[in-house]
Amino acid sequence: MKTKVGVFFGGRSVEHEISVISALQAIAALDAGRYDAVPIYITKQGRWLTGEVLLDSANYRDMAALARRATEVWMKPEYGDHRLYRKGRLGRTQVVAQFDVALPVLHGTNGEDGTFQGLMELIGIPYVGCNVLSSAVGMDKIAMKMMLRESGIPVIDYVWFTDRQWGTERDDLVARIEEKIGYPVIVKPANLGSSVGISRARGHAELVRAVGEAIGYSSRIIVERMIDPLREINCSVCGSADDHRASVCEEPLRSGEILSYADKYMSGGGTGTKNGGTKMSGAAGAKSGTASGGMSSTKRRIPADLPETVSEEIRRLAAETFRVLGCEGVARVDFILDGAEVVYVNEINTIPGSLSFYLWEATGLSFDKLMDTLIAQALKRERDKGHKTVSYDQNIFAYTGAAGAKGGTKFSGKK
Repeated sequence: MKTKVGVFFGGRSVEHEISVISALQAIAALDAGRYDAVPIYITKQGRWLTGEVLLDSANYRDMAALARRATEVWMKPEYGDHRLYRKGRLGRTQVVAQFDVALPVLHGTNGEDGTFQGLMELIGIPYVGCNVLSSAVGMDKIAMKMMLRESGIPVIDYVWFTDRQWGTERDDLVARIEEKIGYPVIVKPANLGSSVGISRARGHAELVRAVGEAIGYSSRIIVERMIDPLREINCSVCGSADDHRASVCEEPLRSGEILSYADKYMSGGGTGTKNGGTKMSGAAGAKSGTASGGMSSTKRRIPADLPETVSEEIRRLAAETFRVLGCEGVARVDFILDGAEVVYVNEINTIPGSLSFYLWEATGLSFDKLMDTLIAQALKRERDKGHKTVSYDQNIFAYTGAAGAKGGTKFSGKK
């Protein structure tokens, strides 16, 4: 019997379109002899849709028309119910589909940050990837850097604050940034990926402008010392916190001082060879092709041209970051190297673009086998949960004297 895989993608996120691309790549990589994919597209407005029409990337050029052709569905907040429902004739609820395991391919907020994972936990659906805590910490650059620094993993010096603090303590924060870090700096929204909202600042005026831009995306802002010159190196990790392995390293090729959204998704470079070529796996494209191949279209060198000692240190730190944050599934850890080849962890992507399949193909693991590994791990994690105590069979309210509050005081409904 085939395993039914509910693939969730889209979402209320500025990385919406990238999620669609990554999801269609993942669906194309699923072994049709072992899996039945159930596409569940979350619109930018938060509606859930399903249907075969979602499998053709060309249909996303007109999202309003796509929504009319697909079937709107929902799930019941009932533990153990893995079914999708729709409203049928005379208002009756009908089952549209059901699935055995969820594959979230949701990038950014409202999906990669633990919110979707929490929903799956509440309903009791096995799901691929990081749990609620590691998703939330991995998404928030501030919390992530605090945790990594506490564990002895090198991160770049930073200052963080909220949008409200910036409004009331701007002068103090600027002074702190200038004293602790100094210019130039990189300003980032704390909880976004895909290089959205990121800009550099070489002085006070540029800092104010950059923070203003970042605040448009997030209420939490992080300002980091800018490494110059720098190289950006990525490494993927797959497995669980206790049993994992790291991929080969890659070096994305940027057009400016920092890797931009356009560099990542619109450069058309494909899964580059060592010289930044354009070779692409057949699984990288959706049914009708797209204007972008997601992260797989970034111009890059694979493997990165690094001394073996530096490459091994990056792979070690990637694996340690994965372990410290309690990650599962597949993640990509992004690094920065300074001119002396000192290595810093920049961030982790707990649901990386294109699921980092191009890094695993370069490591010797095909995309379809990567999907097998992720799904098998998700189902194993769910089985392992059965050995943990999450509640008691006894009902303490059934015992004499247990009707009161903690101190034995009788509870009254009156305030």
